[in-house]
Amino acid sequence: METKVVHTHTGKIYFNPLMGLEFLTVGDYGKENNIKADFLGLTKKIDGVQHHDVNIQDKWVATISTQKGCPMKCTFCDVHKYGFFGNASMLDLEYQIRYIIEHEDVRFTNRFNVHYARMGEPTWNPSVLEFTEHRLDALVRECGLHAVTIHPVISTMMPANNERLAEFLQKWCEIKNVLRHGEAGLQLSINSTSDEQRSAQFAGKSLNLEEIAAIANALPTPVGRKYTLNFAVTEQTVLDATKLDQLFDKQKFIVKITPIHQTTAASENGYNITTTYDNYSVYDQFEKPLLDLGWDVIVFVPSKEEDSDRITCGNALISYAPKPFSESAERE
Repeated sequence: METKVVHTHTGKIYFNPLMGLEFLTVGDYGKENNIKADFLGLTKKIDGVQHHDVNIQDKWVATISTQKGCPMKCTFCDVHKYGFFGNASMLDLEYQIRYIIEHEDVRFTNRFNVHYARMGEPTWNPSVLEFTEHRLDALVRECGLHAVTIHPVISTMMPANNERLAEFLQKWCEIKNVLRHGEAGLQLSINSTSDEQRSAQFAGKSLNLEEIAAIANALPTPVGRKYTLNFAVTEQTVLDATKLDQLFDKQKFIVKITPIHQTTAASENGYNITTTYDNYSVYDQFEKPLLDLGWDVIVFVPSKEEDSDRITCGNALISYAPKPFSESAERE
């Protein structure tokens, strides 16, 4: 079965049911339009993001799957409804990047961001490290794309039963800091400083906050951009700035605040997601205490058009391929 496409306001979602892969290519509205970050000089509060055409020659984001489905069962995410069918192979990772590049006419971009954040938990898949270290940059060139900067990003839910989690993250930081001279990113999904709330959100499958802090604070000082503590919030989110400040080093980390997406799972599980796209006060309550403690904070606000496209993880496969690919296809 060939790879299919769903067009969105800012890009495309590709999916291949036989391969069990789903991946996304999008442009960016520009940081001045959808980001508030005082430390970057972006101080305007964002009460809604106006949709406009995007130019992937400025910034091109490829978000690819590191697993086929996901073993995590986060209650705000739909991917687990698809099922879980193992890790993406090196060839699978290459296929997604190659397909994204070769199905656009653009052959130059100032910035090509590769997010290992579509389906799956990347720290379960050692091929992500190998692919980034030994294949990614050459592959982009082979596909005919001249990218001034190639910036890969790991986003992890810090799974509780991954015995090699700390080892994986240390290796990723070596890739970021040494091999890529700072040109890579690491994002830890925190979402709440309440372990009770986090357990409910991550279905008990993520480490508690103190365990995350122990691993995080053992990471080397970042070269280039700091590491990110991500908070996908609703009005009910618990974000205790003092507790966060006590557990994490603001010299190593920034905080990113963004809304929980309007997924089917989020709606079914009672997340209050009705006001977070056009009312900055929802973010203000989380941002200000952190700023008062000297933290660098990014508030990222997507547009309603992006959410209406259902660009959140897994939706294309779930919507168009309700029966996952066969075990025989996986073995092949």
